[in-house]
Amino acid sequence: MKKPLLIALLLTGSYLAHGQDAVVYQRPPQAMTDLLLAKPTPSISIDSKGEWMVISQRNALPSVEELARPEMRIAGMRINPNNFAPSRQVIAYSGLTLKNIKTDKTYPIVGLPANLNATGMTWSPDQTKIAITQTNAKSVDLYVINTLTQKATKMNKLALNNVMGGGVAWVDNNTLMYRVISKPAAMAPVKPATPTGPVVQQNLGKSAPSVTYQDLIKTPYDEKLFDFYATSQLAINKNGVETYIGKPAIYAVTSVSPDKKYIMMRTLHKPFSYLVPAQAFPSTVTITDMTGKVVKTLANLPSGEIRPSGYDNMQNVPRSFDWRDDEPATVTWAMPLDSGLIRKKVDFHDAVYALSAPFTGEAKELFKTEMRFRNVQWGTADLALVYEGLRSKQLNRVSRYNSTNSKMEKLWDRSQTDVYGNLGEPVTDKNKYGRSVVMPIQNGTKLLMNNMVGSSPKGDLPFLATFDLNTKKSDIIWRSQEGQYEYVYDVLDPAKLVLVTRRETQTEVPNYFIKNLMLRIADRPITNFTNPYPQMAGVTKEKLKYKRSDGVDMTGDLYLPKGYNKEKDGPLPVLIWAYPAEFNSADDAAQIRGSKDRFITINPGGAIFFVTQGYAVLDNASMPIVSKDGKKPNDTFVEQLEMNAKAAIDKLSDLGVGDRNRVAVGGHSYGAFMTANLLAHTNLFKAGLAESGAYNRTLTPFGFQNEERTYWEAPKLYYEMSPFSYADKIKTPLHLTHGDADDNTGTYPINSERLFAAIKGFGGTVRFVYLPYEAHGYRGRENLMHKLWEQLTWLNTYVKNAKPAK
Repeated sequence: MKKPLLIALLLTGSYLAHGQDAVVYQRPPQAMTDLLLAKPTPSISIDSKGEWMVISQRNALPSVEELARPEMRIAGMRINPNNFAPSRQVIAYSGLTLKNIKTDKTYPIVGLPANLNATGMTWSPDQTKIAITQTNAKSVDLYVINTLTQKATKMNKLALNNVMGGGVAWVDNNTLMYRVISKPAAMAPVKPATPTGPVVQQNLGKSAPSVTYQDLIKTPYDEKLFDFYATSQLAINKNGVETYIGKPAIYAVTSVSPDKKYIMMRTLHKPFSYLVPAQAFPSTVTITDMTGKVVKTLANLPSGEIRPSGYDNMQNVPRSFDWRDDEPATVTWAMPLDSGLIRKKVDFHDAVYALSAPFTGEAKELFKTEMRFRNVQWGTADLALVYEGLRSKQLNRVSRYNSTNSKMEKLWDRSQTDVYGNLGEPVTDKNKYGRSVVMPIQNGTKLLMNNMVGSSPKGDLPFLATFDLNTKKSDIIWRSQEGQYEYVYDVLDPAKLVLVTRRETQTEVPNYFIKNLMLRIADRPITNFTNPYPQMAGVTKEKLKYKRSDGVDMTGDLYLPKGYNKEKDGPLPVLIWAYPAEFNSADDAAQIRGSKDRFITINPGGAIFFVTQGYAVLDNASMPIVSKDGKKPNDTFVEQLEMNAKAAIDKLSDLGVGDRNRVAVGGHSYGAFMTANLLAHTNLFKAGLAESGAYNRTLTPFGFQNEERTYWEAPKLYYEMSPFSYADKIKTPLHLTHGDADDNTGTYPINSERLFAAIKGFGGTVRFVYLPYEAHGYRGRENLMHKLWEQLTWLNTYVKNAKPAK
């Protein structure tokens, strides 16, 4: 772990004084600071009856001091060794209140911890109670909130162990299942003063391709630590009485059967891998009774190290173990019929099997899939939805499985990049076992489909539709009005079409409403959240449409400063922020994504901040990489990046709002990779901002992003797509940022270290900032403020105040 608050590296030119002094945190202008530190809008959770609602205040950005608290990076995970929990809670709640939707009254909740840091909100089957977990400095506790009394009660006796996830599950209205610690933190293994020998790994002839995971086990001592912290005791809590099931183990999955008589569990065991994270360790899948007694061993699964490379290839072992939601106790799983190799010429690539209680007979084959089986949504006796697809071909399929006659019937196929053809997700309801299942309407003839995005040629317009199971046609019964963005948050009554919707406009903050499509009465607001960004009033947003030179349609979200008048003020300096995406179809690439009518929400890691400083910001600028002339998309990656960038600059210039001689480009992760490539291969920009990118593709030799060819299959491609290969050509000023604790697959911090050194070695203009204790996504208040200061200073120096081109 790097200890300096900031590594600020030498830079020439007008930036020099700032660069040399920037060893302590800086703050951006007040307008940017206020946007960053604005209190987040609350979120809600509603019971299925539409009676009670929990309003949750989210935690603000943590300080760097909080990020610097104890953290153990092991087996692909990051945990806090003091409390047996993940060290980085992405979304936690600092305040909870209850609101009765029918009476419109709000109630405080008595009994919650004073310093609330809650996660994992789940409703009881009868919808009268809510379970949450409270993460403390030394422990994780379980609380249950009773909506009828508005009281919270601590339930656990032993502290919870959340290292492997799994959370808390309701067994019935009065019973919860969770995992607790098996030993106190004080008993953790002590690191030996000297090693007992070297660390040795070997492979005896088996193919074991692996992506570049971070935070893996590296030593025998790491193995002991993982074993200690990941081992937990399964617990059942009935009416406040905590009892323990079976023996301590490393539980990866624990799931109760619909009839509440059995538990399916997957437990991890040695040998632990040094190449893959914990969830890919060797494991055993068993079924036990509710006391923990083993009833059936379903599978002994090997390490995921030996999974073949290629996104649609699988190990030749069972996978996707789950319960049938529509039967008392039937377990299902998938098995490849092609030995796990998708290129094998077979009629069906996967089969799905089932075994019912008492689990003594032979497994029964339910159905086969022509593509890779992904999952199944159970419904009624004659209806289940089977999902299959191929990532390599960007294909999805949904079929109807009829349990009564064991027949499969295709309902629809869709390219996963065809957003216009997305029918949405089927609306579910609770069955007699309390499981969420697909519930057809109109005497079982139709599905109710909810599309919460609703992409269309007019932009995103969410909709609710019916899908006829006989004609296989979809009919929209409600759609968001143009000029606003409204989607169905929940369906309270599928028969009467009573909905909860979330509505927003460019200037109106998102709020929630009760909508009745049958009675068509006025919508009733159930929240009244206020605008957290009043300083953004007057900023304009437009969904920009334009074409690149080969005819592919493109879009971007254009933000212009408050009070800007192009006739009076002239063209502005521009920041283009983007993230490339691969497409097998030019038509799919051209589809419009996003909506101009959404409320302008500030993402702490986004680019909208700069509109407050006099920049035109083109956010979410299209960067499609399209398959051309029978080639794979990445075969012309750099060529298409240049076309994309030139098209955006030309459009902004033609509109008169963007100065083509003062344009910067930036992005995060794959967007940073894009940025460095554009600076290496074009002269279109005055500066670049690159955050947490991967710049040398040989460091990800078994594939990256949606590229599944290995380095050894396509060495020329890996070389030409790597901006590191062309570091000597990067003369446009490039600002590099990286979290020194990056946890993302492939974006090791060494990428930025080496690219900086290479550009510096060839005399380029470059600055590299390490953000302490930051993972792939940045969260620390001080770090984020300093990043904005860094980037604004860079843009002002090399873009806004750039010297005229000679």
